[in-house]
Amino acid sequence: MTLLEGKVSNSPNSIYFKTLDQNRGLQFELLFFRRLDDEFNKVLRFYKKKVEEVMMEADELSKQMNALIALRITVDNPVVGGSDMVNLSDHHISSNSSSVAHPIHGRTPMDVIQEVEMNNEGIAGEEMKKADDRDFRRAPLNVLDHVKINVELETPISILRSVIQSSKLDSSFGRQELRTAEEKISQAFVEFHRKLRLLKSYCFLNQLAFSKIMKKYDKVTMRNASKTYMQMVDKSYLGSSVEVTKLLEKVEETYVKHFANGNHRKGLKTLRPQAKKERHRITFLYGFFSGCSIALIVAIIVNIHARNILKSQGRERYMVNIFPLYSVFGYIVLHMLTYAGNVYFWKRYRINFSFIFGFKQGTELGYREVLLSSGLSLLALAGVISHLDMEMDPRTNSFRTLTELIPLFLLIVVLSITFCPLHIIYRSSRFFLIRCAFHCVCAPLYKVTLPDFFLADQLTSQVQAIRCLEFYICYYGWGNFRERSNTCGESEVYNVLYIVVAIIPYWIRFLQCVRRLLEEKDTAHGLNGLKCLSTIVAVATRTIYQHQAEKTTTWLVLAAATSGIATMASLYWDIVRDWGLLNRNSTNPWLRDKLALPHKGVYYAAMVLNCVLRLAWMQQVLGIQTVPFLHKNALVAVVASLEIVRRGIWNFFRLENEHLNNVGKYRAFKSVPLPFYYDYNGDKSI
Repeated sequence: MTLLEGKVSNSPNSIYFKTLDQNRGLQFELLFFRRLDDEFNKVLRFYKKKVEEVMMEADELSKQMNALIALRITVDNPVVGGSDMVNLSDHHISSNSSSVAHPIHGRTPMDVIQEVEMNNEGIAGEEMKKADDRDFRRAPLNVLDHVKINVELETPISILRSVIQSSKLDSSFGRQELRTAEEKISQAFVEFHRKLRLLKSYCFLNQLAFSKIMKKYDKVTMRNASKTYMQMVDKSYLGSSVEVTKLLEKVEETYVKHFANGNHRKGLKTLRPQAKKERHRITFLYGFFSGCSIALIVAIIVNIHARNILKSQGRERYMVNIFPLYSVFGYIVLHMLTYAGNVYFWKRYRINFSFIFGFKQGTELGYREVLLSSGLSLLALAGVISHLDMEMDPRTNSFRTLTELIPLFLLIVVLSITFCPLHIIYRSSRFFLIRCAFHCVCAPLYKVTLPDFFLADQLTSQVQAIRCLEFYICYYGWGNFRERSNTCGESEVYNVLYIVVAIIPYWIRFLQCVRRLLEEKDTAHGLNGLKCLSTIVAVATRTIYQHQAEKTTTWLVLAAATSGIATMASLYWDIVRDWGLLNRNSTNPWLRDKLALPHKGVYYAAMVLNCVLRLAWMQQVLGIQTVPFLHKNALVAVVASLEIVRRGIWNFFRLENEHLNNVGKYRAFKSVPLPFYYDYNGDKSI
């Protein structure tokens, strides 16, 4: 029994140890409050800095709105001499002329002019009475004399025109410029409102955090210090500032007035989009499609085994002509399944993929919606099981035309759904994909964003699917599909295009790297472009060697050397650049300082697996037959599927690294280019 546990509590030793414990407790409490104050000061400084930034942005948005008001009046009603100016930073919003409160589309100039005249007559008296209580200035139309409209490089035509004219600014004011300016400022208001909401949430959550910390302190120490400390927090700038709240109200009022025609519900629906609700029918449908697909796979396996199709005489003809037609659907479905897995784990580990990709809130697809792609697998497998005829009709020496056209019908259905303009089957996501694909095709004539080069990277893993689409054209255009025969491999044009279509995705990535290098002046993009060039050379040499009638040692050495260089460069770029791993000085050995996953072994396993799958891809294209009992086309499909799986793994860690970089640099908002440029002989302020 120690002295502290003894019954004699008034002994000198007991009093000494009690005093010592009290002194230690006071030291720990002082250390606790010192650290708490340090954290509070960090939060306070950060909050003040962000409030100052949003106030400056509010001033800039006010200038943009004043120019938009003047432009609206100039285009729709040049008779009216001016309108009230918007000033988001002041205590009152002074834009009350309904001449600028018309909707963006669907109004004729005469409607606007009549509304302006009637409202100006009706509110003149009321404005005279309130002039003393309100602080506003008139926005003269001559503000347009000092304003130019920024012409963004958003289309190939505008880019070529800007290169020829060597200018990005346009001083003309027409209806097209008005529509473009309205769209950009409306988007800027939406992003600014989102920033204000997040800043307000930041303020509230930190106050709540300090409150909980002090309540825990009171519970442990049996004291009542939380009330005094929270009074200090409430009196601080964090708890007493109302700038953000007032600015939120002004932004909402201005947006409703100028972009929603005064419809409060419509305006707030745009500014405050609701989170997408999960629907039970989506879960039911993807479960139903998945179950049916598994049943069809089992039925195909049983059918092949029962009819001994693998030893049938028509097996070779089927694998050469029909298998590539259906394998393209397998590649698409597998890629969608890997993307669904990515979405699931991104959400689980709080990786803000919707912000990184630039999806509008409420339109991003969850993993359940992505898994609806199993409906395509259901159709494709149904086509396969109805297309397992191995023998020709002996009377006609041909197969049934309707059966042979099933893959073409499926392809037409997929393309029709993809480009369907109706508001069905996730139109916003389909059009987002089409827009990014168009940007990739037109590279480098578009500014490269993350969705664009991310999609281009996906295309590099779908080379075999693109080659299958080329085979569709050759088979149904120049082949004899009724007899399951084609001469595609004997055509020099087909063989050249076979190389070209494989190079196109890497060439797109090369052009995107060149565009980013010219814009951002970052040598890393140049190195990435060189990596893409090395892959182009490797793909070309491998394909030439693969299609040689007699394999020569020279081309074998060239293919092996170029493939080895491209593979090593790609491995380095995947792991070090895209994933941010293999950092020798990191707190996590050979990883990075911040990790989203709790288990470090996952990162090491991903690096090893990425290397293995890269090497497996290189071995297959060199023509090494590692599985003798598989047909050549089946082996190509297996290796292509492994590449898609590798790309799915790459996707997760690539976006994880991007998310952690955004968090480290406090990037949570999209930068929206503003349409107006103020120029007062070098002075950009009004």
